[in-house]
Amino acid sequence: MPQMAPISWLGLFFAFSLILLIFNCVNYYSFLPQAPEMTEKSIKQHSLNWKW
Repeated sequence: MPQMAPISWLGLFFAFSLILLIFNCVNYYSFLPQAPEMTEKSIKQHSLNWKW
């Protein structure tokens, strides 16, 4: 079985690295998080009266 030339390994490395980067960028920018809506009920203020 003949071995591949080093330039072929380098070409495969660059090709797979480029595919990996493109895949990661597409996955990162395709996710749109939903911002939580702030309502009066979700905001609770507790007044603490300390007795020293």
